Amino acid sequence: MLTRFTRLAAVALAASAMAIMATAAFADDFYKGKTIRIVVGFSAGGGFDTYARALARHMGRLIPGQPDIVVVNMTGAGSLIAANHIYKAAQPDGLTIGHFIGGLFLGQVLGQKGIGFDARKFEFIGAPITDHVVCAMTKASGITSLEKWMASKTPVKLGGIAPGTSTPDNATRVIKAALGLPIQLVTGYKGTADIRLAAESGEIAGGCWGWDSVSVTWRQALDSGDAVVVLQANRRTHPDLPQVPQAIKLAKTEEGRKMIEVGIHGDSDTVRTYTLPPGTPKDRVQILRRAFEATLKDPEFVADAKKSKLNVSPVAADEIERDIAALFKLDPSLLTRLKDVLYN
Repeated sequence: MLTRFTRLAAVALAASAMAIMATAAFADDFYKGKTIRIVVGFSAGGGFDTYARALARHMGRLIPGQPDIVVVNMTGAGSLIAANHIYKAAQPDGLTIGHFIGGLFLGQVLGQKGIGFDARKFEFIGAPITDHVVCAMTKASGITSLEKWMASKTPVKLGGIAPGTSTPDNATRVIKAALGLPIQLVTGYKGTADIRLAAESGEIAGGCWGWDSVSVTWRQALDSGDAVVVLQANRRTHPDLPQVPQAIKLAKTEEGRKMIEVGIHGDSDTVRTYTLPPGTPKDRVQILRRAFEATLKDPEFVADAKKSKLNVSPVAADEIERDIAALFKLDPSLLTRLKDVLYN
């Protein structure tokens, strides 16, 4: 005979199942025949674009109603144009997903010019990867080791995109300040694909951005020795790069170490977020979160990612929210120093 508690639990379970079924039915009605846009804030061919297109090939079939998904490149100001578009112009209907660089969240805290959003009001889907910053140079530049970089009698030209961009710009500026390396940041490129082309043409020596992008999009040059990783900057040494020096171990001061921890390490989980406009209905946020998580585990996506040499180490939406909340609690003196390093 069922106890009163068991009967109540059964009723609750049935109600929950009915709610899930109702949500799925509604989602199927909403998304069926629709098209979702992923607005990427960088040019085609870079790491952000490559991951977004891989997701677009698979995520739609894991959303109820199986909508089409297309990637739209909206370049400019280090993806700030795309970020502001998602916040202020995109309809909060679950049909537009933003993919812009997470360094802009720190930029908001530092008072970066042009930011028209409040990071705490975005709805986050998640991130496919934790960023691992490396500095890669061409063999032709002559900077094929950290020792050669430190000994350079002239500043080494590294590519950037725009102030406030986690990588390359913020990482490059923090590394210069914390390690005292000779660096001239040449900024204004539309994305890392353009930086690679500039390095290969001899315009610059290389740049500092995520290994999971560098290892895929610059694979041929790395394999041939025409490009070399000379420095990495993250909490842990990447297993692919056991002999490459770690930036934080080379910082000259405690202040330098703190700048690396906040300006580079602290950015690593939020750099590659997928983001929805504020006010997106909660049920659609949850649908897209579940589909995003399922896609990253889906055998067809995993096989595609492996073929494309895309690493996957997902960051959940709630982790991203906690990281962003922490930015607004940083020590004011450290923020003052970071602002001076990143924007002056």
